[in-house]
Amino acid sequence: MLLPSEHDVVIVGAGPTGMMLAAELTLAGIDVAIVERRANSELVGSRAGGLQARTLEVLDLRGIVDRFLAEGKAMQIGGFAHIPLDISDFPTRHNHGLALWQKDFERILAAWIDELSIPIYRGREVTGFTQDDTGVNITLSDNQSLRAQYLAGCDGARSVVRKTAGIDFPGWDPTISHILAEVELAPQWNQEPEWGLRHDAFGPYGLSKLDGGLVRAFVTDSQLNRSSEPSLQDLSEALIRVYGTDYGVHSPVWITRFTDAARQAQTYRYRRILLAGDAAHIHYPAGGQGLNLGVQDAVNLGWKLAQVVNGISPESLLDTYHAERHPVAARVLQNSLAQVALLRRDDRSQAARKVVAELLKLEEPRKQYAAAMSGLDIIYDFGQGHPLLGRRMPDLDLITPVGSRRVFELLHTARPVLLNFGMPGSFDITSWADRVQQIDAQCAGPWQLPVIGPVSAPGAVLIRPDGYVAWIGDKSKAGLRDALTSWFGPAVRA
Repeated sequence: MLLPSEHDVVIVGAGPTGMMLAAELTLAGIDVAIVERRANSELVGSRAGGLQARTLEVLDLRGIVDRFLAEGKAMQIGGFAHIPLDISDFPTRHNHGLALWQKDFERILAAWIDELSIPIYRGREVTGFTQDDTGVNITLSDNQSLRAQYLAGCDGARSVVRKTAGIDFPGWDPTISHILAEVELAPQWNQEPEWGLRHDAFGPYGLSKLDGGLVRAFVTDSQLNRSSEPSLQDLSEALIRVYGTDYGVHSPVWITRFTDAARQAQTYRYRRILLAGDAAHIHYPAGGQGLNLGVQDAVNLGWKLAQVVNGISPESLLDTYHAERHPVAARVLQNSLAQVALLRRDDRSQAARKVVAELLKLEEPRKQYAAAMSGLDIIYDFGQGHPLLGRRMPDLDLITPVGSRRVFELLHTARPVLLNFGMPGSFDITSWADRVQQIDAQCAGPWQLPVIGPVSAPGAVLIRPDGYVAWIGDKSKAGLRDALTSWFGPAVRA
């Protein structure tokens, strides 16, 4: 098939991050296409297994969260080094996680991508690219080429985009490795396997039932192994070492090896090349943060890239993507390293874990860590001011001139909104009316934030498309024009 030669943005990778970024760009009217090496949308293996509260909020911002809730199981999935963290008392509509396999998450998200008519060029890989002052020339494995204003690498830990762009990927080398597989057990095996987790001196092991008679097996290598492609024999030997038998494992649907390596791209942007998701950061999967981190990268980047492509904002707006998201991932890398240390089986590590477990039973430490692991405590540095500034906007119930609305409903189209809780018509943002919604509203309910608790009700709030508060007003309108210009481009002259 002969491909169109040009797009505004080309995304490499049709995983969760790539698809979410494509959707965000499309909602803003950008011509985007995805290049994906897989021949079809079916993901082999279950992969990651949960969505955190902030990711559920992000999906709610776009009006699609119910699709995921209908197929997953809402539950408390949060934890730190396998120490449970409950968020059921947090002030959010999604005070829980969602147990949902990545393959199902991708299937549901792909259906939305289809509705948005986003082209995915499957069975192709990016083999190289060059960039100039106006765009990027991209070469594909079928010898076709594409031209785009920007290229986004959402192509995973071994990102071709990152490597070709020459972006450094510093961090910590692995110290432990695991095999994860989905297999069948021998039908003649009459001994019920020992389901659930167990440990030995090397680390954790686990067996669990999946649909269709498959078993999910998780083992720890007795020695660090950096190979990404383990064999069935590797799995069998590890099972025998721990369980005394391999239960006749055979016919692996999916088998992989992962480590506790933690790395982060030196920069998330190099001229017209951008990185998101695992292409920008990798870490041990403790706490189930990886997929969630990538989806939230995409929602931070999408509206900014769209405004630059549409000529609304200068290219410098893209620098705020790195400035905001790099520290978030850096903190995740740090907490993943800490969790690995606490999960080691030596006496000193186990003693440290017991101390941390006791600490996390206390109210304030529990709230602090639960908010961090669920993504609900993220704050971007927008300077001093009201506690809401730079934080996620709560999904309040509002009374507006057109009836009752939730805050998140107002962001379904990914357009920013100025909420005025004071005298109706007291703000004039006519010069930004083509970009920013202005809504007079009333809110009788309490204003509460996770960890912080109640905060004073502001007179007005400027909310970015990603749901974060860019400006807070009271009786004064000071700083509003600057905030509008900084985030949503200069005023349009009448």
